[in-house]
Amino acid sequence: MEHGASVASLVIVIIAAFLTPILLHRLKINFIPVVVAEILIGLIIGKSGFNIVHEDMWLETLSTLGFIFLMFLSGLEIDFTAFSSSKKRETLPSGKLEPNSFAVSSIVFIGIFFVSLGLSYLFVWAGFIDNAFLMTLIISTISLGVVVPTLKEAHLMKTGIGQIILLIAVIADLATMILLAVFVSLNDKGGGNTWLLLILFGVGVLLYFLGRRFKNLNFLEAMSTGTVQIGTRAVFALIIFLVALSETVGAENILGAFLAGVLVSLLAPNQEMIHKLDSFGYGFLIPIFFVMVGVGLDVWTLFGDPKMLMLIPLLLIALLLSKLLPIYILKRWYDIKTVIASGFLLTSTLSLVIAAATIGERMGVITAEMSGTLILVAVITSIFTPVVFKKLFPQEAAEEKKLKVSFIGANQMTMPIYNELKSSLYEPALYHKKQEKAEKQIADSLFDIIEVDEFDIENFEGTEAFESDIVVISTGDEETNATLSIAFKDKGVDRVICRMESPDMEETLREHDIELFSTILSSKALLRALIESPSVVNILTNQETALYEIRLKNEQFEGMMLRRFPFTGDVIFVRIFRGKDSIVPHGDTELHVNDRLIVTGSKEYVDELKRELEFCEWC
Repeated sequence: MEHGASVASLVIVIIAAFLTPILLHRLKINFIPVVVAEILIGLIIGKSGFNIVHEDMWLETLSTLGFIFLMFLSGLEIDFTAFSSSKKRETLPSGKLEPNSFAVSSIVFIGIFFVSLGLSYLFVWAGFIDNAFLMTLIISTISLGVVVPTLKEAHLMKTGIGQIILLIAVIADLATMILLAVFVSLNDKGGGNTWLLLILFGVGVLLYFLGRRFKNLNFLEAMSTGTVQIGTRAVFALIIFLVALSETVGAENILGAFLAGVLVSLLAPNQEMIHKLDSFGYGFLIPIFFVMVGVGLDVWTLFGDPKMLMLIPLLLIALLLSKLLPIYILKRWYDIKTVIASGFLLTSTLSLVIAAATIGERMGVITAEMSGTLILVAVITSIFTPVVFKKLFPQEAAEEKKLKVSFIGANQMTMPIYNELKSSLYEPALYHKKQEKAEKQIADSLFDIIEVDEFDIENFEGTEAFESDIVVISTGDEETNATLSIAFKDKGVDRVICRMESPDMEETLREHDIELFSTILSSKALLRALIESPSVVNILTNQETALYEIRLKNEQFEGMMLRRFPFTGDVIFVRIFRGKDSIVPHGDTELHVNDRLIVTGSKEYVDELKRELEFCEWC
């Protein structure tokens, strides 16, 4: 009978997790994050609602694994290139120069921490909690899982203020997780000593260097596909090993999972690997965890306790004050609406509050009612703060941002393309070695060539090449092309395209996510196509009816059928590439974010369509 009840509860939770995003989509409730909706569904089917789900061994195990994987993905979500200060600071509408993102973000987080500490002592004085340090961590934490999607949707990821908000959230995520581990080590009677944490971090550093050494080995690349999937196996082995080690040294298992995510992020996995891990986590384990968080909450007990009922608004006020007061320093550069909106977004908190509340309850530092109240407040902040941010943040007309394309090496191929790309969509730049006087006069009359002493990475330090969205490297020396390509990729350039005629370096460059082109192979392919399919070549080469690729980034078109597509004009959808799938479009085909749309039509209309659909291409 118990086994039957166990399976029944598991089935209900799995079905609830499956139906939740469908309901959100059909009811067009876009302002609620899916994970928050899963907690709300858990409330309905759990203790606070129909009470048809009861925790057992199956659900406890899967929920714990979901929590571990959530912490792993939280670490993986941290983009360490955000700490780079190489981005050129721009002049703001106020006439002031943008602040240094890392410096001002660090100052704001330090302010958040100390304001949170002061507020925590007020909660201790009022008798709500006994441990001020745990309450400080709870108040000062920020949810990357809410901040990142909200910034992306608002097209702010690459703006100055967007980078500051993102960095504050990243620093808060890292700092509060480490401090939570220290707190557990100091206060858990069954745990180990604080210095044992150094063993965990030491092993993490060792694994990072081992990972860097072995990640690009040829035999591992061959084992990354098919039934082997060695990369995915390595990630899960890393998670389990660090989780086991963290428990051995007396830390929480979530610290090991978070450290595993940080290590994988530092090793710069390819997007396909990240997609696999996201799919597994958010498609299976993590929804079970969030549904079970809701199942375990007894809201009526919380509302029946006047003390807990009073704590909810007080904690919401504390969370807001802890972010709004320190971030007011940004008033020196930004308008008041931008600053207040940013403070509201940073108030959102979820995963780490759930972690801290769960750990605090297990250690006996807080009661079950207090733990439930903290989680409930975290859910409330995740619902209303993104909405307030969108309402308050100034909706100024977005300046049409051009894609910056840098060509390294001026030759018969790059120079004509450089000229053709000059449009409202692209901002090309052409770099070449210093020329003889006669050559320079001829080139300057036709092209604006930026001269460098030599084709080595140091000579590009004083230029804007590192700020490019795309770098095309086509010098006359293949070794130089390969070296520069890897260097530009390491500097954080999104797309690097390298000219490579010989196949020797191809595999190494592809491992660095560098795109390759070859004039010989391109000419052969074009000649064969001209023989076999002359009409297709005409489409590709005709400026008026060429094929164009548009990547859908604007979330307003998510789930829209082609028959309801609002734009009319002389454009035809030829193909839709979604991941590895190739879709022949028809009226009922739904568009999804990150679809690659192959279209044909007049260049003017395609440019207009690009601006609308790729509105977030620089996010």
